[in-house]
Amino acid sequence: MKPGKTSRRAFLSAGLILPVAGASARLGFGATTTGMLTPAEAPFEDAPTTVAKLPMRTLGRTGLKVNPLGFGCGYTPDPSIIERAVDTGINFFDTARAYLQGNSERTLAAGLGARRKQVVLATKSLASDKANALKDLDTSLRELKTDFVDVWFYHDKAEPAKITDGMLEAQQVAKQQGKVRFSGISFHSNQQQMLAWMAKAGLFDVAMVAYNFSMDATMDQALEIAAKAGIGIVDMKTMAGGFRFQKPSSPLYSKLKQDGVHVSALRWALSRPNVHTTVPGICDMDQLDDAILAASQAISTTDEKTLAAHLELIKPLYCRMCNQCEGACQKGLPVADVLRYLTYADGYRQFAMGRESFQKLPAEHRAVRCGDCAECTVQCPHGVKVSDRMARAQELFA
Repeated sequence: MKPGKTSRRAFLSAGLILPVAGASARLGFGATTTGMLTPAEAPFEDAPTTVAKLPMRTLGRTGLKVNPLGFGCGYTPDPSIIERAVDTGINFFDTARAYLQGNSERTLAAGLGARRKQVVLATKSLASDKANALKDLDTSLRELKTDFVDVWFYHDKAEPAKITDGMLEAQQVAKQQGKVRFSGISFHSNQQQMLAWMAKAGLFDVAMVAYNFSMDATMDQALEIAAKAGIGIVDMKTMAGGFRFQKPSSPLYSKLKQDGVHVSALRWALSRPNVHTTVPGICDMDQLDDAILAASQAISTTDEKTLAAHLELIKPLYCRMCNQCEGACQKGLPVADVLRYLTYADGYRQFAMGRESFQKLPAEHRAVRCGDCAECTVQCPHGVKVSDRMARAQELFA
């Protein structure tokens, strides 16, 4: 934070944080050590079709009651999938102004229809100034066919310095106008520092974090501190790269194809005591069925073995966004960001999103070819083959 801004932010925060009766209740699915229902307590048969009986969790200080199994709408192509998700009892839906060039918000609106006020609705803006943020919000409201959103996130802001006074003012204006109930930030990197800052700053209500079975205990501790401070925690990237989406024609398919990985990964995320809801990306009815199955039982030793085996397979491919490579590239490339863009294409089969993100890099970064370097100066502590993956991104997007 720049000198001289502290007092102004303290003033702005008074208008950003709304008092809510009955703040954070006890989190979890039940009285198990994992926070999940035991198999004996699970309210489903072998083929569960609803999550309506899952105990709700409280989204931090917002007081909003959310199903632990939420719905990420970023790539959902068909409103009928969203309709069925509402029928099952899922009540947290997340999208963004930038997803699918606005089609994501339109699809979500069509799927919710007249039931919009039965759910908790979140969208996001990439804007970095007041005018564009408010413009994004008005466009989102129009596309979502609603007069308010429950949570409005500033998207992909991984440094406190990226939160400008104009952005804070936009949140305040939006709340005063009744267009936004609660404010949030999403980020993919620098997560522990961002969570610590949010816990102390008191400027935002909800954090959307990338959190999955590949991450270590330091992330657990950061989430616990933020949750105790009243920050609502929404978990994205639950699948650690989404490599389950590989087509049979892909060279990665035979290596990464493992039945049950999606269910086990989501079950892991649902078991975390400081996660209030999750937003797995759901693109078809089969994936919705997998999500419902994941929510129907507690995580088991079989799940843990499945995830351990899968983690070994994706080590050379998946960036855990630990931020330890920051500044290590001799060409100045933002390595973690580029690897994330590649995951959109290689993992989630969303080539357009990956390429669009890559094309927003400065021209000098887009022009770099890692094959021209005699030796890569970036050594991933988790085993990602950085030079190979960066070259793959440049081949696909540049």
